[in-house]
Amino acid sequence: MNGYPKHVISTTLEKVEWNNSSLIKGNITEEISKLKQQPGKDILVFGSCALVQTLMQLDLIDEYRLMVFPVVLGNGKRLFGEGIDKKVLKLAETKTFGSGVVVLTYLPAR
Repeated sequence: MNGYPKHVISTTLEKVEWNNSSLIKGNITEEISKLKQQPGKDILVFGSCALVQTLMQLDLIDEYRLMVFPVVLGNGKRLFGEGIDKKVLKLAETKTFGSGVVVLTYLPAR
């Protein structure tokens, strides 16, 4: 993962010093649209529910990969929280692992 480029979206950071990182502070729609135009691999979001919700509101997500773990915590942040417009998704793929983890891949039904 250290070799991959990383794009940090922040309203508070002034600079990033991590390996292969760049800071996005401006217009998120414009900056993410530019990234999507570049050749290369998929853009992945790890561990930022707030960012995913923003990208959903801006209609910038081309594919959802949801990992379902066989553990019930009883609380936590909601990925599809309040303020998110209805999104109709089409199941594209499922993968089940021996651990019980299921990866569900959905595409927006446009």
